Amino acid sequence: MKRNVSRVVAMAFALGWLGAAQAWEPTKTVEFIIPAGTGGGADQMARAIQGIVAKHSLMKESMVVINKSGGSGAEGFLDVKGSQGNPHKIIITLSNLFTTPLATGVPFNWRDLTPVKMMALDNFVLWVNAETPYKTAKEYIDAAKAAGPGKYKMGGTGAKQEDQIITAAIEELTGAKFTYIPIKGGGAVAVQLVGKHVNSSVNNPIEAVAHWRGGKLRPLCVFNDQRMPYKETLVGSMSWSSIPTCQQSGLDVSYKMLRGIFMPAGVSADQVQYYIELMKKVQATPEWKDLMEKGAFDTTSLEGKAYADWVAKEEARHVSLMKSAGFIAK
Repeated sequence: MKRNVSRVVAMAFALGWLGAAQAWEPTKTVEFIIPAGTGGGADQMARAIQGIVAKHSLMKESMVVINKSGGSGAEGFLDVKGSQGNPHKIIITLSNLFTTPLATGVPFNWRDLTPVKMMALDNFVLWVNAETPYKTAKEYIDAAKAAGPGKYKMGGTGAKQEDQIITAAIEELTGAKFTYIPIKGGGAVAVQLVGKHVNSSVNNPIEAVAHWRGGKLRPLCVFNDQRMPYKETLVGSMSWSSIPTCQQSGLDVSYKMLRGIFMPAGVSADQVQYYIELMKKVQATPEWKDLMEKGAFDTTSLEGKAYADWVAKEEARHVSLMKSAGFIAK
């Protein structure tokens, strides 16, 4: 009897019925949380990932995207924090991973989540309405200073988040003083600038590119140490690489933002690895490469300890930036 059982087990191994334990994969719909509004960079990237996964059948189960933007993204972060051990929930992160708890005191820290993979870093561009005369960042900042404190309005996503941090850095460096107008979602910020309800924005490329191509907005400089590498002509003779760095324009401010994936705490290494491999497959598709070029992303991608170390370092940088701007909750 024992010999027969052994023979059956051996056959099962040979046929792959047992073998090494099957790698984990989702057994129900995966919720993909966006701690931001619709139309912004995080929303566009999450929906692009969802579309790529579906188009290429990269996952047996479905993936549903859910925006939870309340409280500057705290709604989404607290949802995932409260889903400890749930491998059927992932979240895309941006700088509000750091800024929201610092600015609001909400009981959340990135260590309440499990890092999975950095997908890219996002650039920021200083935009003005195309009907204005400004062709350089210096011309615009000089005009804002000449107009007087608070006369020019800077539109941005939310309050005490990355857009306002950059605005505060510009003010500190140049002496210009803006009235900062918080708007829900990067897409809405671009629309407000097109409508001339604000004088400028520091939107991500992907949030404003359609309006640039439509002749409604004009980029003045990118808040990066280097020009963006993308050379495809987009508007007239201009490409993303045509846009000077803000440093080249005399505005020494640099800022890039995380676009990364996290899971709840308490998930297994196999479950994390599943999503790492899934995101690698996403990154290998032509649709992803098109998204990276359309949105002029920095394609830096990290996982494991390197990713966690980067996040910890970025958190420390944001503490310093937020303190300097006076944005940390008392």
